[in-house]
Amino acid sequence: MLTIENLYVRYGGIEALRGISMQIPEGKIVTLVGANGAGKSTTLRAITKLITPALGGITYKGESIMNCTTQDIVKKGITLVPEGRRVFADLTVEENLKIGAYTRKDQSEIRKDIDYVNDIFPRLKERKNQLAGTLSGGEQQMLAVGRALMSKPKVLMMDEPSLGLAPLVVKDIFAIIKEVNEKAGMTILLIEQNANAALKIADYGYVMETGSIGLEGPGMDLLNNEQVKELYLGKIG
Repeated sequence: MLTIENLYVRYGGIEALRGISMQIPEGKIVTLVGANGAGKSTTLRAITKLITPALGGITYKGESIMNCTTQDIVKKGITLVPEGRRVFADLTVEENLKIGAYTRKDQSEIRKDIDYVNDIFPRLKERKNQLAGTLSGGEQQMLAVGRALMSKPKVLMMDEPSLGLAPLVVKDIFAIIKEVNEKAGMTILLIEQNANAALKIADYGYVMETGSIGLEGPGMDLLNNEQVKELYLGKIG
């Protein structure tokens, strides 16, 4: 569904991505794990055209998206849940959800999708008139995911959804990611430092090391890989 081929990204003289290639098949959870500064977030920024790659190709459903704008990419069905959640603090929960549907005109369907998000996240329904800035970290992460779902994405990309959250909340967030994948058939590209949690739910995983893909394979295979255990699971998981 989404293919990255030989992708290079440079910041000045520094190569942040060094010829990475990845496949994100339809309906699957794919995770990209690695330490801080490995290039995980850069990969998502390149896909969404928040930065321009120096070389390589990105195709979606067989068509290049290299010349698309960020807005074009969202309209095609690729949505990013950014690191740090970035909800609109001075707007209510429901207003934040409506902003997620800014590219849509189908008001009756938007209402149905707000109801759908509220079914997945009952706490958001309880707090629909509450300012987003007053929510807990876990609730803000739920709102960030819900807002992304409002654009009716085909591919949901998530940048460090567990960052800064309490362990019990992290468990809930990963359960929700799995549920969205299974119930909605959503294709998910998950960027995570928490390699243990991410690989447990992933169909396939890539391990990134300083801008390159070091290892790849089914999620459970990587979880049981001695090299991955030594480098990442002990420190991160």
